[in-house]
Amino acid sequence: MSPLLNPPKPARRLAALAALASAAVLGAATATVAPASAAPAWAPADEATITPGTQMYTDGAQCTSNFVFTDASSNVYVGYAAHCAGLGEATDTNGCLNDSVPLGTKVDFVEGGSLVTSGTTVGTGTLAYSSWRTMRDLGETDENACAYNDFALVKVDAAYVGDVNPSIPFWGGPTGIDTDGTAAGDRVYTYGNSSLRAGIEALSPHTGISLGDSAADDGWSHPLYTVTPGVPGDSGSAFLSEDGAAIGTLSTLGLAPLPLSNNIGDLGRELAYAQQHSGIAGLQLVEGTEPFSPLL
Repeated sequence: MSPLLNPPKPARRLAALAALASAAVLGAATATVAPASAAPAWAPADEATITPGTQMYTDGAQCTSNFVFTDASSNVYVGYAAHCAGLGEATDTNGCLNDSVPLGTKVDFVEGGSLVTSGTTVGTGTLAYSSWRTMRDLGETDENACAYNDFALVKVDAAYVGDVNPSIPFWGGPTGIDTDGTAAGDRVYTYGNSSLRAGIEALSPHTGISLGDSAADDGWSHPLYTVTPGVPGDSGSAFLSEDGAAIGTLSTLGLAPLPLSNNIGDLGRELAYAQQHSGIAGLQLVEGTEPFSPLL
């Protein structure tokens, strides 16, 4: 089974590291995008405390936020991996079979969390959508969706909406949603924020290359390799294309086709599924306020 990349509750974090194994989770589709200027007003990027790349804690498990979303009522949501709210083990990757915490569960946005400290809570929200819960409730039978649709949304509490900015730290963007998948050798960009990195911000930005999509995955999955792979706690983090478009969200660490490769779920397909089944009217990705700058 493919191990997931959120450190489980504190007592299980080191065990999860030892459990890292083989691979799968990715995708592509069409979904709507809101410009960064869309309401509400965003905090300046250099002052915001809730952004893509922020640590998110759910019932003790830590993951990394990916993108910011809004709805028709101007509510604000932050995305992360559905398995971050799962109730199973690190090797449980089939979202159609695994249970999750209920919608409405509190989620903390945290700065500086590590193995020795829980960090500082900079905001709170509630779980508003989980692809895992939804697929299980619907009786989803599409094997690729069950394997690779690993996406959840946390509605930011009103008191903290003014602290949100949709830009990816370090890189800027997203500039929209990638809809044509990846080819072998395509450059990708990401920003992980695992508590295992002890708060060392310089280790968060990553760049890498696509390993090429598999037709068998029907566009749901994009395997890739980064110079330093994602680790537990990076789960859910955003991946951008060479032009800053949102490709997908990090889910698993794999052994094939390359050791320590990562696998990302296709954001276009994940978001389209959420738009169809979440009950959130007008759900859409928000573009970054900061220009995409793919330079290290």
